[in-house]
Amino acid sequence: MKLKQLESLLGTLQQFSNPKAENSFGDVTDKVVADFGCGCGTLGLAAALLGAEHVIGLDIDAQSIEIASTNAEDLELDMDFVQCDLRNLGWRGPIVDTVVMNPPFGTRRKGADMDFLSVALKIASQAVYSLHKTTTRDHVKRTALRDYHAKSAEVLCELRYDVPQLYKFHKKKEVDIAVDLWRFVPRGV
Repeated sequence: MKLKQLESLLGTLQQFSNPKAENSFGDVTDKVVADFGCGCGTLGLAAALLGAEHVIGLDIDAQSIEIASTNAEDLELDMDFVQCDLRNLGWRGPIVDTVVMNPPFGTRRKGADMDFLSVALKIASQAVYSLHKTTTRDHVKRTALRDYHAKSAEVLCELRYDVPQLYKFHKKKEVDIAVDLWRFVPRGV
């Protein structure tokens, strides 16, 4: 099947009229949202489509920023993009309402996902949505609550994530990973 055929078929699928996260918590519509490690922009674009007031995509990789920007233009969405290393992000205090992110899982550079979470909890005023490997569930919860001072840390659902061999350091053609979708609430809320 060609990519265009797949896109066409996926475009005809029935969608949720009220996505659970947005319907349950009100963390996206009319909010300022940051997409950490935005890659091609999928999570930030989804936030914009769900009615976010403003979306900012951040990524260390210039090519990712370029692709995300093109995707936003293609969808006629007004988004800002910043190329930066999140570990050196100079933002202080709550700058955005909500952070969405699919951080590196920390298998290549141990703790990479937790670096993202630490920064996200410092700059989000309302919520942080993040994906982490299910095998790290206890560690993620303990660290978020104890070390990063999150008010709450809740797994919303467990997903299966097929990671294709995208980088040279990937040893297998594809790996199926169990992933948790988390919602964290920063202490200031």
